[in-house]
Amino acid sequence: MHAPTWLWIRSSSVVLRLGLLLASLFLAYYLLAPLPALPALLWFKSDHSLVSSKFASPISLGSVNRSPPPRTSYPPPSSQGVSIQYRNAPWKWNVGYWLSHCYDHSRTISVEETISDKPCPEDCSGHGNCNHGDGRCRCFHGYHGPSCKNVLNLQCNLKASEDSPYGKWVVSICPAYCDKTKAMCFCGNGTKYPDRPVAESCGFELKGNLVDWAKADFQNIFANEDTKKGWCNIDVTDLIDGHMQVKEQCDCKYDCTAGRFCEIAIQCFCINQCSGNGICNGGSCQILQCRKGWYGIDCSVPSPLIAKTDWPEWLRREEALPVSEFVPSDANRTYTRSKSVQFQKRHPLIYIYDLPPEFNSHLLEGRHWRYECVNRLYDQENTTFWTSQLYGAEIALYESLLNSPHRTLNGEEADFFYVPVLGACLIARADETPHLNMKNFMGLRSYITLDLFRQAYFHISQSYPFWNRTAGRDHIWFFSWDEGACYAPKEIWNSMMLVHWGNTNAKYNYSTTCYLADSWNAIPITDRGDHVCFNPQKDLVMPAWKLPDPDLVTKRYWERTKAQRKILFYFNGNLGNAYEYGRPEENYSMGLRQKLAKVFGSSPTKDGLLGRQVTQDVIVTNRRSNHYSEELASSKFCGVLPGDGWSGRMEDSILHGCIPVIIQDGIQLPYENVLEYRDFTVRIEEEKIPQLVQILRAINETELDMMFTVIKSIWQRFFYRDSVLKEAQRQKKYFNKSSHWASAFSTLEKEEDALSTFLQVLHYKLYNDRWRLGSPKQQLKKAFLPEDCPV
Repeated sequence: MHAPTWLWIRSSSVVLRLGLLLASLFLAYYLLAPLPALPALLWFKSDHSLVSSKFASPISLGSVNRSPPPRTSYPPPSSQGVSIQYRNAPWKWNVGYWLSHCYDHSRTISVEETISDKPCPEDCSGHGNCNHGDGRCRCFHGYHGPSCKNVLNLQCNLKASEDSPYGKWVVSICPAYCDKTKAMCFCGNGTKYPDRPVAESCGFELKGNLVDWAKADFQNIFANEDTKKGWCNIDVTDLIDGHMQVKEQCDCKYDCTAGRFCEIAIQCFCINQCSGNGICNGGSCQILQCRKGWYGIDCSVPSPLIAKTDWPEWLRREEALPVSEFVPSDANRTYTRSKSVQFQKRHPLIYIYDLPPEFNSHLLEGRHWRYECVNRLYDQENTTFWTSQLYGAEIALYESLLNSPHRTLNGEEADFFYVPVLGACLIARADETPHLNMKNFMGLRSYITLDLFRQAYFHISQSYPFWNRTAGRDHIWFFSWDEGACYAPKEIWNSMMLVHWGNTNAKYNYSTTCYLADSWNAIPITDRGDHVCFNPQKDLVMPAWKLPDPDLVTKRYWERTKAQRKILFYFNGNLGNAYEYGRPEENYSMGLRQKLAKVFGSSPTKDGLLGRQVTQDVIVTNRRSNHYSEELASSKFCGVLPGDGWSGRMEDSILHGCIPVIIQDGIQLPYENVLEYRDFTVRIEEEKIPQLVQILRAINETELDMMFTVIKSIWQRFFYRDSVLKEAQRQKKYFNKSSHWASAFSTLEKEEDALSTFLQVLHYKLYNDRWRLGSPKQQLKKAFLPEDCPV
């Protein structure tokens, strides 16, 4: 009985093994078949569900073998290739599940917010706004001191000499009246229009196309004769009658005015346009007496003087019953100086420092060219028009966070601390006026900007208790300039850096910019330290600002099918000194655009030469196109290469539904340490540029379809939709306007945009990021999440 039983068991075991072997062979064939899987991390749907798979479709750098291996363990993205370093970050494979599910299902928590009305010294003397939260004045440009009494006396001109009676050239150079609170030049008293700007070359003689900065053109500025009137005295009717001519160099460079003679007062730019609670004056919110009781850089924080029904939506969006009802107080201000209210809010809770104005609003208020720093302006009808300002994301994110229900006034409850230094605004303005003292920083815009961030660090570490609790590990700074946080001061490197330039220094461990004033190579190590430019373990690459073009929505470029995309590969941009009007520096774009053009250039160089591999469906050109968007949307693959530091080509590709082809070793792009880039991009090593077409043609059709599908589901994550829609709401509320762009973007499906993705990443870090535990006082927050969310 035992022997037959043993034999039966043995024979059954053999059959079982054979069965398992056949099953394994079948499974292996199935797994290794060239059918790409659904994206492991990135297929987000509008209902926030995630379609996932046990397969993936990694892009092998330079490989033409498109059979994807199984990916059941979701290896870290370092498997893309050796060009990306520091990939052992806290971002895990399941972050995709987080972004699409866990964040939106977190529970609310009770947060106590304190509404304060601390008085300021002498009510800031009429030259500043009172921060009722801490009782400190935010002085307007040109004023300083505890009560803003002191005038800074900012000069327009550098020191004069015999050869240079107005000093050497500087943007503020002035032969007329210098407003020494702003270091800006105006016509001044004794003229018909004393507040008309006299900007730069308007007031100086011309020799051909060159300006003689030593000789003022007083006749052009001040003449007031019947047959000749200067810029400061001429009237619109004089021009209409055709009797007068005006120097073309005279125009309205400063914000707040429009018209040929700056005769029309228009809406200035301010952060969130002062939230409707103040007057915007060239970048700074000036509080109206009838609205007294509001404070903050955008006048969005109420004091107890303001009725609860008038509180902003970001503060009361999910409020519970308050501890006590607030009633507007009488004119004698005989009310409690602060009260606490319980609100229901969601993590992450973000505290935004109300920094002294020299770190933000002064940089806006004193700008000499209205387009500097800002992502929007206003026309003569007070209608919004958007700028192509490359660094506009700095403003867009700041305004959105100030309006976000995740904002908290309670630093003790905050999860993160945002430090709003407008660094890109300073680096754009660094050589504008004498008082910015560029000579003290070796003439380097990067160095003076480093000092600005360091001064902000000194302020918050000495004035608030929050920095020292974690050595700044829960603080966030935005470095949007060309080379990101490469020039960040060493004191703040523990913090999270938001950048557009994710250079891990794995290959390029030096400044790559061609602008010597922006180079950080010469900054003393005692100031910069020896940190890398970008650390994926803690930092994040944010999308760059892109102009809200209504055609993007009405033509739905991102939905173009593969069949509609006849161009295999497309790149349009500056290709270097071999081309007419090309950048002359050999190290521009680290030589990558030049190398691409040498092999695949489809426009002739100055010598009439084309790229060696001329291919009809490959376009690499330096010729500006009036149909750039159409050409992007007609291409399957689009080149993503650096410019002078980062470029916006990644965003161009994604917004037009074109698969990005990334050629920049060791330099990460938006969310690359968060999202699984293999599911919607191709990364090619720089040395394999000549094989580009071979690599792209080897990608099978099914995998192409999958990449296009992923891009359709995530494209809004690369766009600042929240900022655009908030401005549309302001235009509708205050001017009853609805522009074409506002109507178009209001029809978009409400999916995760750049702001919500950023908040989702912070939420994930709150429960999973071990970097924050570098300080023994910092602990991971308790997770108020569904049970299936990994923590």
